[in-house]
Amino acid sequence: MENKNIWGTYSAEQLIELEEHAKEYMDFLDNGKTERECIDTIVNMIEKEGYQELQSLIKKNKALKEGDRVYSVWMNKSIVMFQMGKKPMAEGMNILGAHLDSPRLDIKQNPVYEEGGFAYLDTHYYGGVKKYQWVTIPLSIHGVVIKKDGTTVEINVGENEDDPVFFVSDLLIHLAAEQLEKKASKVIEGEALDIIVGNKPLVIEKKGEKGEKNKGKDGKDAVKRGILAILKESYDIEEEDFISAELEVVPAGKAREAGFDRSMILAYGQDDRICAFSSLKAMLEVKETERTTCCILVDKEEIGSVGATGMQSKFFENAVAEVMNLAGDYSELKVRRCLASSCMLSSDVSSAFDPAFASCFDKKNVAYLGNGMVFNKFTGSRGKSGSNDANAEYMGHIRAILDKEKVHFQTAELGKVDVGGGGTIAYILALYGMNVIDSGVAVMNMHAPWEATSKADVYESKRGYVAFLNNASL
Repeated sequence: MENKNIWGTYSAEQLIELEEHAKEYMDFLDNGKTERECIDTIVNMIEKEGYQELQSLIKKNKALKEGDRVYSVWMNKSIVMFQMGKKPMAEGMNILGAHLDSPRLDIKQNPVYEEGGFAYLDTHYYGGVKKYQWVTIPLSIHGVVIKKDGTTVEINVGENEDDPVFFVSDLLIHLAAEQLEKKASKVIEGEALDIIVGNKPLVIEKKGEKGEKNKGKDGKDAVKRGILAILKESYDIEEEDFISAELEVVPAGKAREAGFDRSMILAYGQDDRICAFSSLKAMLEVKETERTTCCILVDKEEIGSVGATGMQSKFFENAVAEVMNLAGDYSELKVRRCLASSCMLSSDVSSAFDPAFASCFDKKNVAYLGNGMVFNKFTGSRGKSGSNDANAEYMGHIRAILDKEKVHFQTAELGKVDVGGGGTIAYILALYGMNVIDSGVAVMNMHAPWEATSKADVYESKRGYVAFLNNASL
């Protein structure tokens, strides 16, 4: 089966819509470089479209009816959205699921120190990264600091043109002969990914007997103290406030169009915000549906979907129960029936064929940039370990839907057998017994600070998600 580039299939009107969708997506990436920022952006978008917050409806005991739109945010880092369909929820939902977290550097709880005249923030990398890719590039800091009195201080430094940026240093090439003999995994060690945040000492002035100025003993850790003074003045935070902070270090800079033809997008965090955004837009585009539609956008996928905001948490199942209760159709058995009878697209990215590293891919079973949305019947590693491995019947059902709606798609594996592998949230939802398959967008440079995608694939994935929400019923 031959996959073909889809750019030539679009009408003039579709090309305009494609470019508008890409622009909106790039804005989403710029505004949401962390999970919390994504949630804020999403809530602002969906409330304008009539979505109501679930907890407020529960307090009012307001009944839900067909067409109602409701959402629930969990710990400011995950969200689930529902649009009520005509049929009872016990007959199943059509679900899109993606994740909002991306590989990055997290600032530790006791991070500030001085060494050799530099002030540093100590970090711990998050998710699967090639550590050497994170040195010498401009970095920004995003997140929140929660003070002892409960006050939340939001931090976002490095994105505006007038902001300072931060960086991790690397050994100069002139002295790197020994370094370059190391394995790539050891060229930069995890503990070496501390970011430089300052170099100017805090000058402590003392007057001597003759009026001269000197630093005296107060010069110790003067650069560190200078940075702490700036943090106090700018944000009213103390060093101990880092204990209750969530600060993420990410590449600084906006998403950019790539190529002379502007056909691609180069940006941080496209795994998996490309699928999250397309899923969100599909939910907003869908109007009346037979089955209730649902979109889950979660945290912690990059580290195993663990924790209270990861897909392994019960927050999604609890939200389903609450929605069914407000719809007047709750029982534990009906919740189980709802989940088991649902259809889901686990919307996550797939590896794109890279001619520079062709030996790592099976050319017959790999995704290509510009060839449409991607379906992975299975992911995992080695002998499909950790994979969902969707049923053939379900793949046949999806094919029929996409062909009917003239959606362009391709099928793929992550790479050659035994070369590597990876996983998604698919297997977690499959535990309920529902039909699940991995579906998303091909990405080059996956997990690198800057990832590349095709505008056409972003657009086509949204079209595919809309077709799925409107038509899935297996």
